[in-house]
Amino acid sequence: MQSISLRGHHLFCLLGYRGKGYSDGFCTNMTTVYETLRQQPQTMIEIIEGPDVICAAFPTDQPSHCQNPSVYRKDSEILGVLGLTIGSRLRWEELCSLVAEAIEPSDIHRLCYDCPWEPYGLCQEGVAHMREAKALRALP
Repeated sequence: MQSISLRGHHLFCLLGYRGKGYSDGFCTNMTTVYETLRQQPQTMIEIIEGPDVICAAFPTDQPSHCQNPSVYRKDSEILGVLGLTIGSRLRWEELCSLVAEAIEPSDIHRLCYDCPWEPYGLCQEGVAHMREAKALRALP
């Protein structure tokens, strides 16, 4: 079975992903991860500390934020709310159920207030959908 390593806050970024990102290469990578999880919800997720498979495609011509303290704060707080720790392993579908039970759309503002994507409301929409369907939406 395939396994994907993700840091804490990317669990929420995936819920809000709608095909937009930092560069074409970043979007191609993010779409691949997203579609894998959407089509194969039994995929194992390993929670890691620090940069993951999504960070790996961050454009080199932009200032990276993957090691910023604010990003590690988001990772830690989101894992705490979900009851997960570094090294946790669970299937994506289990993670979807966990998010649906533990997170309200309004929690995104409190947990991700310093994210440049937060004002767009995509993650709030993603959480609302997750609470309803317990699965990722088809991309537009």
